[in-house]
Amino acid sequence: MISAALSRRAQELAAEGAAFVTATVVRAQRPTSVEPGNVALVLADGTIEGFVGGVCTEHSIRAYALQAMQGRRPMLLRILPFDDAGGLDPPADHADVEGSVTVQNPCLSGGAIEVFLEPVLPAPRVLVVGDTPIAESVVRLGGELGFHTSSVEGDGVDPRPGDLALVVAAHGRDELHTLRLGLDAGLPYVGLVASVKRGTGVLAELRGDGVPDHLLERIDVPAGLDIGARSPAEIALSILAKIISVRHDPPRHDPVQVAEPAVATPELAVDPICGMTVAATPDTPSLTVNGETIYFCCDGCKAKFQSQQEHARVSD
Repeated sequence: MISAALSRRAQELAAEGAAFVTATVVRAQRPTSVEPGNVALVLADGTIEGFVGGVCTEHSIRAYALQAMQGRRPMLLRILPFDDAGGLDPPADHADVEGSVTVQNPCLSGGAIEVFLEPVLPAPRVLVVGDTPIAESVVRLGGELGFHTSSVEGDGVDPRPGDLALVVAAHGRDELHTLRLGLDAGLPYVGLVASVKRGTGVLAELRGDGVPDHLLERIDVPAGLDIGARSPAEIALSILAKIISVRHDPPRHDPVQVAEPAVATPELAVDPICGMTVAATPDTPSLTVNGETIYFCCDGCKAKFQSQQEHARVSD
């Protein structure tokens, strides 16, 4: 069961818009040191707050919690012990069924644990420009769909890396400047609420101001899916449906123009000795060999690797 202090910490992180994973032990087989109900929070930088096992167990939980965070889906992690066979052919982690993965942990003295990893991610931000019924409907319906919708004036638009969409429903007020901000920020979706005729005119003005065609092609105008929408609420629904489709299947643009992911997590690496998947954080044991950084689950595996390297040099 999550402690009151850890529960408050989770609420603080959620209020800050920080991404994290709740790791809950759902099964523990003796002689493991954890119990069912033990909970920890795994932050986007790999920090673990709370107790869900020893250092090697934490490595597995950290690595797969970060995967769950990046994949935006929960995961059941099974951690099993295995006998060290000298590190020559370490067993590989494998997926059992969709949503679960089994890892073999060389550091466990026995027993096994199962941990449910549930990502808690900040709602993607959708910027809405305009004081119109359509803009108001996008803000209202977007919130119900789980988006963080922000109503802003044209001069207050501040697209940030990780923002999902910009919807301009200002009926001609400061549209050119606002659209350029969305394009320059590389937002996955930039939509303009306008008729075909007026939208063509706006695109022509932007082209005349030097905006290249490959960027103009990214402006969705008229904004939204063509569902025959007429009322402000229907138009807002069509726009949000298009944003949802872009969210799950983002367009592929020039890499320099694409916003960075909302959740930046450490890279994953495989310990060459025991085969464990670990997160490549500053605290993870590592060595640099021939310009390549190699990460380990513990100092023991690192020392074993160094010994093998020394032995290979002597043999040569």
